Amino acid sequence: MIKSFFKSKFVFAIFLLLSLLLFAIFGYKYISGLSWIDAIYMAIITISFVGFEELGMSPESKIFVIILVISSAIILGYSIKIITEYIVSLYSEKIKDKKMQKNIDNLDNHTIVCGYGKNGSQVVKKLAAYGKSFVIIEKNDAIITSDRSDKIFVHGDAVLDEILLQSGVMKASSLICTLPTDADNLFIVLTAKQLNPKIKIISKASEETSYSKLKLAGADNVIMPNKIGGDHMASLVVVPGILEFVDNLSIVGKSEINLEEISTDKLFDTITKKTIKDLDLRKKTGCSIIGYKDPEGKYTINPGADLIIEANSKIIVLGKSEQIQHLNSLYNI
Repeated sequence: MIKSFFKSKFVFAIFLLLSLLLFAIFGYKYISGLSWIDAIYMAIITISFVGFEELGMSPESKIFVIILVISSAIILGYSIKIITEYIVSLYSEKIKDKKMQKNIDNLDNHTIVCGYGKNGSQVVKKLAAYGKSFVIIEKNDAIITSDRSDKIFVHGDAVLDEILLQSGVMKASSLICTLPTDADNLFIVLTAKQLNPKIKIISKASEETSYSKLKLAGADNVIMPNKIGGDHMASLVVVPGILEFVDNLSIVGKSEINLEEISTDKLFDTITKKTIKDLDLRKKTGCSIIGYKDPEGKYTINPGADLIIEANSKIIVLGKSEQIQHLNSLYNI
């Protein structure tokens, strides 16, 4: 937006300079009666304030020269200012882009968020609250400039390979598609999976018919905000107490209770066999294990104490904010 603003003013400044030059040439030609060559010569040296020797000018010519000199001073001053600002803006924009690209190149296992609309901004808010590194791809310049802050933006269309590569898709651990059209999200899923087959992709879908297509394209999870919203509102009537409890868990920074997914590899050396009971997280941290996810992605709700923990598995713990923090500090998570 800033670049386009200065570009429009730059074009206007060039237009004013050309208009001034034509005004001077035609004035010297038809008011002073000079030849075209002399008119062009006199126009240039007058506008550039080089100075010239008066050549028996008529009163009309003198009035024209006065107007031309005053106009030249105003228009030249304005145009030089605008042109300088435009050149400086181009230079500063290049420096910002280089700095931002350097920051992206230094990232590893980050999340790419495609689109910074209503859904995208909520995703970013959640990621920031959990201290996750991320890159936002957004093609609307106005949206970027309205919320630049310290976020890393890539200006462009996420459906393009070069934009995904620029955002570090090869080193990213996950990608979230939040664009308004399912066709664009589908194209991003296909492209991202082709560039990085290991990347985890979560995509938004507006139509139910798009769900299966996005899954086939390679999306690990497909979210339908409209369907979830409708189900959620109905559930607040059917089972209001449970939903209010879950809602409180999902509000970052507004709840004393939090859910956390933790890799078991960070808790102990998984070469040795351990059970849920052996971890004894309740006694050590106050957190309760309410779920277990095996290496194949199968969930066990409220796992038993004798459940054997496998390598590359995860546990879901429930606890107060300070209990979660204590767990993280205890195991250097």
